[in-house]
Amino acid sequence: MTRTAYSEMETVPGTYSLSWPFPLHDISEWLNSSLLGIFDQNIRILTLREKKTLAEYDADGNPGPQTQAIAYSRDGGFHFTPYANNPVIHSTSSQFRDPKVIRYHLHWVMVVAYSEELTIGIYTSPDLITWSHASNFTLPGLLGFQWECPNLVRMTYRDERGHRQHDMWTLLISINPGAPLGGSITEYYPGRFNGTHFEAVDSVARIADLGKDNYAGQFFYGTPDDEDPVFIAWASNWEYAESAPSDVENWLGAMTLPRRTYLTKTERVGWKWVNYPYNMRPIMGETLAAHERHANGNVTVDFSHVTSNAVYWEANVTGIPKQGISKLAALKFKFVSPVTAEYIRGGYYLGGLSQFYLDRGGAKGFDNVFFTDKFSASSLGQNGSWSMSGVLDRSMLEVFLEGGIDSGTVTFFPTWPLTLMVLDMCDLPKGVHVSIRVNALKSSWAGMESRDGLVYGNQSTKNMASEDINHLLRWV
Repeated sequence: MTRTAYSEMETVPGTYSLSWPFPLHDISEWLNSSLLGIFDQNIRILTLREKKTLAEYDADGNPGPQTQAIAYSRDGGFHFTPYANNPVIHSTSSQFRDPKVIRYHLHWVMVVAYSEELTIGIYTSPDLITWSHASNFTLPGLLGFQWECPNLVRMTYRDERGHRQHDMWTLLISINPGAPLGGSITEYYPGRFNGTHFEAVDSVARIADLGKDNYAGQFFYGTPDDEDPVFIAWASNWEYAESAPSDVENWLGAMTLPRRTYLTKTERVGWKWVNYPYNMRPIMGETLAAHERHANGNVTVDFSHVTSNAVYWEANVTGIPKQGISKLAALKFKFVSPVTAEYIRGGYYLGGLSQFYLDRGGAKGFDNVFFTDKFSASSLGQNGSWSMSGVLDRSMLEVFLEGGIDSGTVTFFPTWPLTLMVLDMCDLPKGVHVSIRVNALKSSWAGMESRDGLVYGNQSTKNMASEDINHLLRWV
């Protein structure tokens, strides 16, 4: 995890003190039930108020096919006992995994991946033990080589004006390898779900991120019906995750910001899955720069004194004419190390095809042939305006265009911290102005760090969880 995490952010609904994705709900409150994935064995944990926890995990019959099994806990998730009549779902597939369970009216629904068959199975159960196959979802959109980590989520739909309409369902599928830029990526399908069958609105391949480091995301449960779902993803790519030099700073891997999400429709493109940061007020620090109605020129922000090495920024462009704007008119940003001259950069061209780009090739701490360094996407403004916001968090960059209609997530590895931000407005025609704000972000690790600067977490919880996983592995 990068230096600045988000544990001090406003509490994400449905969380439990053992580990932030653990929900704590009575089974009668089934609308607030959820499952937690643990990467090693795809363990899914459902924590109940009466301290009866069910865990759905892949009983990896080695050798043999993968099957779905149950384990339960009566002490809040510290110890697990395998269900005596496992497995609860048989299969003949060697890649039958990543179950995700939700509640739909009076029954449970599981979406689970037949990974090599490029199929998502939908199962139903009245009790989490007796499961019936209901339907399959297969072969639309971008196929890739394997399908993983499915999610089926009731999603808010907002029209072009931002007004909430009827809710829809969204099926998210992670593919690896086979992403357009290589490796792993998540695609999504807006559609309808009737409790047994999911029907996508079309067969279009829609990619969740314009970058390369947003994968296998999951949703928090327990969010109120009138709020947007909250999503968090693994910020890496299977093409280079095991080679990335994150161990130099004594961490391994990172997660994206928790993000609010909803569906909308946009001009020309149609359906879009919108992502925007969850409430960041609790970690928002001092204002480093604030400019209203800025024209051509640049703004330089030195944030070397910010302990977290993390900043948030936003820029809003207004007065964009419909015609006659130069293809060179642009709003650009660059993060630079004054010590090594390393950098990452991005920007938006207001004219032409309205292209946004990211470039992480100026960071020199990692060399890998699969570490794609440049990314781009078209991003149309509305009513003569366009907006961008983002977070730089030491070695990860997340950007949100037009309120999150498009988002980009990239990791980068400089040999020295980037501590200068330069915003450059160039070739803007008369009447076009840019409003800019840059804020420091507080380090939410600060209160939990040990003397060596690392965060070790709850050691007893960690050790007991490890013992239980080993016990389950011996059992299967």
